[in-house]
Amino acid sequence: MNVATTEAEERRYAELQHLALDFARQGETATLAEMIDHGLPANLTDHKGNTLLMLASYHGNSETTQMLIARGAEVDRRNHRGQTPLGGAAFKGLGEIVDLLLQGGADIEADNGAGMTPIMFAALFGRTAVVEQLKARGASLQHRNRMGVSANLLVKMSQWLRSIFRRA
Repeated sequence: MNVATTEAEERRYAELQHLALDFARQGETATLAEMIDHGLPANLTDHKGNTLLMLASYHGNSETTQMLIARGAEVDRRNHRGQTPLGGAAFKGLGEIVDLLLQGGADIEADNGAGMTPIMFAALFGRTAVVEQLKARGASLQHRNRMGVSANLLVKMSQWLRSIFRRA
């Protein structure tokens, strides 16, 4: 039996989805967990393809990140720009989140479609602690993006730039 939903019900569900996305960004773990436990999809996305996990991890919300992984959120689900939660956490330099995502099974070599891997994002934006963390977990420095630039070159460029700015 198909039950049609009313326009008001559709609007209310859209509001709840919007709230859930905000809860992921803000680290409102308990409320978001309750919503998922009552049927909200753990892989809910916004208009840019960002999942609840992408938003929680990108904003450094470790408890929310753990909860979403435990409830079956896809750790390697890409947004519309090809970015994964691990790539976002590496870009931001969020080592604790990087660990949680890797423990949850994230692909350490996942690229964004242009050949950029999490270690490359970390190197490009000077996140040396995350570069070391990813290297220790087996990330390749030999991988090259579509322009032929290796992760190793990005690490060296980042070190060089830091040395220049220290002297200035």
